[in-house]
Amino acid sequence: MSVNPRPLIAHVVYRFDTGGLENGVVNLINHLPDDAYRHVVVALTEVTDFARRIRRADVRCIALHKRPGQTWWLYPQLLKLFRALRPAIVHTRNLAALEVQPAAWLAGVPVRIHGEHGRDVGDVDGSNRTYQRVRRLYRPFVQHYVALSRDLQQYLVDKVHVPPQRITQIYNGVDTQRFHPSAAGPEPIEGCPFDPARHWLVGTVGRMQTVKDQPTLARAFVRALELQPALRERLRLVMVGDGPLRAPCEAVLTDAGVRELAWLPGERTDVPAVMRGLHAFALPSLAEGISNTILEAMASGLPVLATNVGGNADLVDEGATGWLVPAADVEAMAQALVRLAQDPAHAAAMGRAGRAAVEARFSLQAMVEAYQRVYADGLAAAGVLPPPSKADATMVPLRTPSIVRPGVHREERNER
Repeated sequence: MSVNPRPLIAHVVYRFDTGGLENGVVNLINHLPDDAYRHVVVALTEVTDFARRIRRADVRCIALHKRPGQTWWLYPQLLKLFRALRPAIVHTRNLAALEVQPAAWLAGVPVRIHGEHGRDVGDVDGSNRTYQRVRRLYRPFVQHYVALSRDLQQYLVDKVHVPPQRITQIYNGVDTQRFHPSAAGPEPIEGCPFDPARHWLVGTVGRMQTVKDQPTLARAFVRALELQPALRERLRLVMVGDGPLRAPCEAVLTDAGVRELAWLPGERTDVPAVMRGLHAFALPSLAEGISNTILEAMASGLPVLATNVGGNADLVDEGATGWLVPAADVEAMAQALVRLAQDPAHAAAMGRAGRAAVEARFSLQAMVEAYQRVYADGLAAAGVLPPPSKADATMVPLRTPSIVRPGVHREERNER
């Protein structure tokens, strides 16, 4: 039996579902040169229809159905899996997947990389000492780290005590062909009751979970209308996404008597079209790494109003491409909303500057090239060198990836 010379990368995540981290994995797989690497996605819990976004037909997605609690009981299963797959690289993401690193070491995986993509609501500022200790515990098993923001890079050095030479800081990249401004200005969004020619739409896109703090944006919208009642005629709020915070957002708007001025359609699959229908983008998160949605909004030519947390300040040039406000500060966010809505020409100029910044600093090509260097350096150090690769990634037609579950001997297709 012939051996495939392309190194296999095992991307390990907690759950392969809609999210910025997972979107970054998909972008990386879709744009790394086909002739250089093979890929497998290992989800400790579940794989959802999100896997359909992978365009390569040769990528398997494996769900381990982990129960709540520690990962160590999965080690026999992980060891068996890694020894069968024989990945050259295991690349884990965030704390929930970090526990896989000892299993990769025991299985003799040559290159072990861990990525820090952001923080959750239990550690919004990186001060959680338990999380710091856990990361230090697993540090000996990780050969190299990837930090998505300068904030996370400094956290690894200062709190986890990782030597700087073992860290590479790589910004997320955005597909500037998929996310782009409309040449004629904001376009009507399918199903949206607001007309961008008459209304000024500020919107947000994302999972409606605690760390994203969408109720603060809803309250800021209400407060902006109190500060400038004349804006009621044209200022409108769009909140795309689903989750436990959707109902509280609706309650805030209903209680204030402005529910008809907001549109909450739930989760959408046409995010680029939604972005092209907005005049401004808002992100009220309590914590972030490098926000994919901020990059997508900037690529779409939108000014960004975001909280000054995590890597947001790496992306938003204060006063040039948008505004930064303190987290959970309704008054500050409301005042920034008023500032944007009252000067739409300046807001549009900010959006154009944001698009230029994305093209210059946050392209998908730059991100892919940076990861290629990390992978190549790791493989070279381990004595496993990839074959020469094409300069540009080759895109293949979209096909449904295989979903493989432990205990299921046949391959299941993830059908709609």
